Amino acid sequence: MNQQQTAVVIGAGFGGLALAIRLQARGIQTTLLEKRDKPGGRAYVYEDQGFVFDAGPTVITDPSCIEELFTLAGKRIEDYVEMLPVEPFYRLCWEDGSHFDYLNNQEALDRQIHARNPADVEGYKRFLAYSKAVFEEGYIKLGTVPFLSFRDMIQAGPQLARLQAWRSVYGMVSRFIQDEHLRQAFSFHSLLVGGNPFATSSIYTLIHALERRWGVWFPRGGTGALVKGLVKLFQDIGGRFELNAPVARIETRDGRATGVRLEDGRLFQADAVASNADVVHTYAKLLGHDARGAAEAESLKKKRFSNSLFVLYFGLDHYHSQLQHHTVCFGPRYRELIKDIFNGESLADDFSLYLHAPCVTDPSLAPPGCGSHYVLAPVPHLGNAPIDWEVEGPLYRDRIFEYLEKRYMPGLRSQLVTSRIFTPHDFRDQLNAHHGSAFSLEPILTQSAWFRPHNRDAELANVYLVGAGTHPGAGVPGVIGSAKATAGLMLGEVAA
Repeated sequence: MNQQQTAVVIGAGFGGLALAIRLQARGIQTTLLEKRDKPGGRAYVYEDQGFVFDAGPTVITDPSCIEELFTLAGKRIEDYVEMLPVEPFYRLCWEDGSHFDYLNNQEALDRQIHARNPADVEGYKRFLAYSKAVFEEGYIKLGTVPFLSFRDMIQAGPQLARLQAWRSVYGMVSRFIQDEHLRQAFSFHSLLVGGNPFATSSIYTLIHALERRWGVWFPRGGTGALVKGLVKLFQDIGGRFELNAPVARIETRDGRATGVRLEDGRLFQADAVASNADVVHTYAKLLGHDARGAAEAESLKKKRFSNSLFVLYFGLDHYHSQLQHHTVCFGPRYRELIKDIFNGESLADDFSLYLHAPCVTDPSLAPPGCGSHYVLAPVPHLGNAPIDWEVEGPLYRDRIFEYLEKRYMPGLRSQLVTSRIFTPHDFRDQLNAHHGSAFSLEPILTQSAWFRPHNRDAELANVYLVGAGTHPGAGVPGVIGSAKATAGLMLGEVAA
């Protein structure tokens, strides 16, 4: 391949990193630009008083898609990062005091399911078989295939119809499972990619089979250690990486991108440009000067966006040995709360939480005898609920601390060493996320596959998208899959 072919990738989240590695490994001289002072995007890292906090994704469910990046670059993942198994995958807790350990042991699962509702043991087996079928079609076959034409969608139609993709995640789970707590246990996964279990296509039940296939993993040193490993891999194979490099615009001429201009005026010329930035930001800001960019931005703004998150990071001078690595704390309401999160105009009085206690797997993330944690609550995005988070954030933090101390972590507030919050305002201002959405476009059927922003722009021939806003969608396997789809297009077209 001609070594002079060049590409610029905007944004060093998982999607941008994975794409840049794929391009560089295939001989396209690639520059990766990141506006913040550290790589990772949503997988940023905070460090304070000896505590290490992963800012975003902490559940790694398909290590094979990560390992593939090292293999195609002629390297070994073991030389860059150590992946540790997490068991159970999650502990799911309810306010009645009951809990369910979701793990990769069929006998232990059957025993817990039987204790709740004996009939659901057989129902779960049928659900798992369905989930595996969706996984084969939706993830293995279609997850890294770019849907550039409606014909691609029509070809996938029969399989999607056979799998009843028009049903919701919760609706499909309910066909197999009777117990309400178990229905929640096997339908909450879509929330991990910004999907409402009552509206998101049942295709997203594939996440369950994904976890049962490969397990749940955590990098030693935290998700940030995996990001560092990917950055090192990219640089080891000759990639150029720039931090503190906010992009002002993608330069265009005659229906093509010519390069990328930073806010400091520097210009990076390129044969192709790919954006891992938020899709609305990409079109409205970076391409807003071009008629195509302005028109696409207006179209995208009319679509439905996923929820936002309120994230609370905190370090304690005490280690809570009763916790699992991943805990889902269901509140008193499920369907009604999720409706408030996705459609509500204000903040609900109650919440459901995801509690991360990484020191269970890797004690090095906090000083000896201490604990590093974060807890997140799904909340409405700013387009639905224009909440003043400067005021509400500290109040919400205090309510969450009180709740956790009462139910899960006795003595929490007296053990507190450090804390910080990340609100929908921060998703909007630090990550350029439209409406402060945490996962880009909501993954409903009419905003998936061909209906999602395409991996290559329809009019600007050498402008590409990667990340949560394009196909296949959010989540670490999703954005790494988007990089594979986008790289396939770029390698076929840039090198041609």
